[in-house]
Amino acid sequence: MSNISVDTITYKQLAKMFDHAILKPEHTAKDVEEGCRLAREYDAMSVCVKPCDVKQASELLKGSDVLVGTVISFPHGNSPTAGKVAEALQTVEDGAVELDIVINIGHLKSGKYDECQNEIKTIIDACKQKNPKVIFKIIFENAYLTKEEIVKACQISVAAGAEFVKTSTGFASSGATFEDCELMRANVPDNVQVKASGGIKSLDQVITFMQKGVTRCGSSSTDKILDEFKKRRNM
Repeated sequence: MSNISVDTITYKQLAKMFDHAILKPEHTAKDVEEGCRLAREYDAMSVCVKPCDVKQASELLKGSDVLVGTVISFPHGNSPTAGKVAEALQTVEDGAVELDIVINIGHLKSGKYDECQNEIKTIIDACKQKNPKVIFKIIFENAYLTKEEIVKACQISVAAGAEFVKTSTGFASSGATFEDCELMRANVPDNVQVKASGGIKSLDQVITFMQKGVTRCGSSSTDKILDEFKKRRNM
């Protein structure tokens, strides 16, 4: 991946790295509208909105190739399984096609690995029955995990049928690190992707994450990063 640089990638390749995040508690309907407009204008891969905003985002992005994503049991992962399933199914009903599920962090750290895996699989299976094309990303919240726990979370996510593993919510004490992304990439098969999220604010960061094997980034700085790319490439 070392051949990836500002000079070797296209604008579209970079733009399609981004899940544009509209997830702050104080974000309003107006913020969702502006975020969806931005994602459409910059040709991002998706927006990632709060579950209550999925219906609005789906309507705003109808007819575009920007996907609608959301988060489940965000940001702590501590809802009971039935609650997570109900939330996930509602978001799929409302138009979400990518779901970022927070793993039960406390249960993972308690060694309840089978429980964590079964919960994720239950959510995935329920949603795939409604829409087989829905993509699942499992959020670990690496700030709270040891390296061994990150590896275990990778194994759990793969076994449960997830398409992505994801570093962070962006609401913990720290976010994505290059070291953690390397570790995650090394512990999932080639058909499972890695998403970096939390504290991603510069073009150089994104390029380095791409070099580490990351294929998606969650950020609220999508426009600033893509504008920086255009500036460097004299576009």
